[in-house]
Amino acid sequence: MKKVGLYFGTFNPIHVGHLIIANHLAEFTNLDEVWFVVTPHNPFKKKSTLLADHHRYQMVEIAIEDFPKLKASKIEFGLPQPNYTVNTLAHLNEQYPDFQFNLIMGEDNLQSFTKWKNYEVILDNNHIYVYPRVYEEKRTTDLRQHPKIHIVDAPIVEISSTFIRNSIKFKKNIKPLLSDKVWSYLDEMNFYKK
Repeated sequence: MKKVGLYFGTFNPIHVGHLIIANHLAEFTNLDEVWFVVTPHNPFKKKSTLLADHHRYQMVEIAIEDFPKLKASKIEFGLPQPNYTVNTLAHLNEQYPDFQFNLIMGEDNLQSFTKWKNYEVILDNNHIYVYPRVYEEKRTTDLRQHPKIHIVDAPIVEISSTFIRNSIKFKKNIKPLLSDKVWSYLDEMNFYKK
């Protein structure tokens, strides 16, 4: 059974931090692949700041071309919005009955995981791989002890897509934070410049 880690995000845009974490999980855990699940609209984010879904998906595709264990998924594009992770998992399990799907999340998201829709169902049926984040209000959660939660000793990468968008807007050179192909795509399309 293929073990797939699902890395959800708007990837607006995808940056080297995302790639470092996904590649680390694909190479140093028992996951066979990591799928970037491009979310059309996170219920907790304002939609107005998002690039069109197909552009964000395209950037993920070109960012991972050289990483055979990383895949792009637009599974959520066809699901009703706003969508919830529990629904996406049900949909994936139906489509890929021979795969075992696992969630990937930052330590900060683990803190609020009990607020997710049907989080108990997710935890009953899926393993969760948690990577470290630097964030305010560090508090331990009982979930860290749960047998299906795996705290991964991955590199701490503090790059945010918001920082990248703002830097482009103010004409800063942030090329090292993006793969060359993603940088070229953003530049050619004039994204985030206004």
